[in-house]
Amino acid sequence: MTYQRPDSRALDQLRNTKITPNISPYAEGSALIEVGGTKVICTASVEDRVPMFLRNKGVGWVTAEYAMLPRATNTRTQRESQRPSGRTQEIQRLIGRSLRAVVNTKILGERQIYLDCDVIQADGGTRCASITGAYVALALACRRLVKQGTIKTNPILSEVAAVSVGIIDATPILDLAYAEDSEADVDMNVVCTGTGKFIELQGTAEREPFSRDEMDEMLILAEKGVNQLFEIQRKVLAA
Repeated sequence: MTYQRPDSRALDQLRNTKITPNISPYAEGSALIEVGGTKVICTASVEDRVPMFLRNKGVGWVTAEYAMLPRATNTRTQRESQRPSGRTQEIQRLIGRSLRAVVNTKILGERQIYLDCDVIQADGGTRCASITGAYVALALACRRLVKQGTIKTNPILSEVAAVSVGIIDATPILDLAYAEDSEADVDMNVVCTGTGKFIELQGTAEREPFSRDEMDEMLILAEKGVNQLFEIQRKVLAA
């Protein structure tokens, strides 16, 4: 029997995804991304400084911070006011790595772009939504730098987007909502560039180990999903 999704989506169907650009009047770039019930505000802030290890080297840096509002979930989550949890630190590093992979930091000069991803509502896939939305905020910030004459050319090399895939009841599915994520036998996050290259694969067998064939099926689904996300990003930025 084929797995029936709680929201009646097809196995290879993304949740309704919407990106609203320029939602912050103060940030150099910003976007609100909505993926089903998951909503993340992404802002890009440009600073005329770089971390200590890059000073006087003529290159820039892209980094990220991730946070979740206390009632972004069904029950209140404690604020991480002292030190980010291990999960939060891992997601921040993933977002930063994903965006740096598509930026020529030499063109930035000694500038840092901070990407803040704040989850205001969570229903699974928050790290993937953060990466996909943060790219739009980053692209808008880099456009502004070029328009202002701060840098000569756009440092972005390609789009980047991320999507989750998984296996439930021996059935590969695309873009897991929380109800599916919590019961998945396998959960995988896939980060890709607009040129079809992988930046990161995070796959875990929560219950039963998965085969190479199953992994290939999930990657085919992920490729379909990120290509749709790239189209959404392109339309938003073209408008």
